[in-house]
Amino acid sequence: MKFLFDLFPIILFFLAYKLYDIYVATAVAIAAAFMQTGLYWLKHRKFENMHLVTLGILIVFGGLTLLLRDPIFIKWKPTVVNWLFGAVFLGSRYIGKRTLVERMMSHAISVPGPVWTRLNWAWVAFFMGMGILNLYVAYNFSEDAWVNFKLFGMMGLTIAFVFIQAFYLSRYMTPGEENE
Repeated sequence: MKFLFDLFPIILFFLAYKLYDIYVATAVAIAAAFMQTGLYWLKHRKFENMHLVTLGILIVFGGLTLLLRDPIFIKWKPTVVNWLFGAVFLGSRYIGKRTLVERMMSHAISVPGPVWTRLNWAWVAFFMGMGILNLYVAYNFSEDAWVNFKLFGMMGLTIAFVFIQAFYLSRYMTPGEENE
């Protein structure tokens, strides 16, 4: 359910684009991100960093799209978000004793330190690559193709990457650990 909640603004953006245009879709995405952040606050009495970052970038790039009537700004938003996340994963390597991947996953699985480092670098490369791929699609394909890629392509690639990561991690799991 959290997965769908996190995709809420993207799904509404997609539907609004299909029914109207990029400008209506952008306004809907901004409103949906505000709603998502507010609903999360009401339920948990705290904010989720990913929602706040996405909302802030969406306000800036979506706002520029609406103000200047130029869709290139909203097309850059996924790249900026991905590069920002990549930079956070990269920075986590140098701040603190553990990488961000280790901080997020070490409660569920125990692997050697170098594995956490490789996984962290894989996430850095993934986010940077996704940002580049988004720009490639935005500048070389139609707006409709970009919108489809934003929802289905990026989500599909992310799911595939997570499965590859899980397969990689399974090599390090000990018998019985998968049930914990």
